[in-house]
This record gives sequence, structure tokens and C-alpha cells, in this order.
Amino acid sequence: MKLELDDLDRRILKALQTDASQTNHQLAEQVHASPPTCLRRVKRLTEAGVIARQVALLDPDRLSSTLTAVVEITLDRQGEEEQQAFEALVAPEPAVQQCYRVSPGPDFVLVVMVADMPAYHVLAHRLFASQKNVRNVRSYFSIRRSKFETAVPIGAPRD
Repeated sequence: MKLELDDLDRRILKALQTDASQTNHQLAEQVHASPPTCLRRVKRLTEAGVIARQVALLDPDRLSSTLTAVVEITLDRQGEEEQQAFEALVAPEPAVQQCYRVSPGPDFVLVVMVADMPAYHVLAHRLFASQKNVRNVRSYFSIRRSKFETAVPIGAPRD
């Protein structure tokens, strides 16, 4: 069941996607609501699962993860069981930041972040080359990240 969002809910969500570390009072001031109303709305949005979690976004250039790869994976057998098995294989891997089933084309597209090319080679061997059902792997390596957003677009309600 989808939660009906009003204008205040959308303002709160947009503000939190920009900075979830602000206090309730700061948030309330920003979205033009009273602090108790804002707190109730955030609680409702969280309990409904609209706000899934709050995290800190780290700058990979200031840490050791500097190589990003977009990886296309084609499986030999594409049945539901085989696709779920592949998802279960990559899900616990911290270097795999995103995993999408896609169509048409490859079966999966992954976004992977590792320290360097040797680290990618170890990961690729463990997750892809050693798997019997992986038919094809095509990797694209980022030379520059020109845009990165985590915010979900929140538009006006649909009629």
C-alpha cells in the first residue's frame, strides 16, 4: 500500500534527503511546520517505510575505494532460481554497491567500488569467473564521476 503524501510530507522528504543530520527544530523551520508536527510526520514516514534508513555519505576519494566499475553480467541460465542465486551471491559483498536485474541485454548490472585494479581482479574472480552460471562479464571503469545523487525525485502528486 502506497502512503499518500501531502505537500508537507514532500517538503520534509526533500529536506531530509539533502541533510538528515539536522535537528527536528531545524527541519521544522526549514519546511515551515511546528516541531511537534514535523516530528509526527517524520515518525509516520519512517514507520510506513518511506524513510528506509538514515546514513552518512562518504567521499570515496578521501578513502581507499577509488575504482568504480559498472559491470554487466549475463547468466548461462536465466531462470528465477538462478537469478536469485546470483543476487544472493553478490548481496553480502561490500564492494557491490548496487545490483539491478535488467532487460533487455545483460541479466544484471552492478556498480562496484574497490581500491584498485588488483582488488577488482580478486573480486571479479571470486564473484564472476569462478561461478559456473556466469556466461559473460563486461566491465566499464569510471575515469571520472561527474554526478552522484542519492535523492529520490519527489514530484507533485499524480492526478
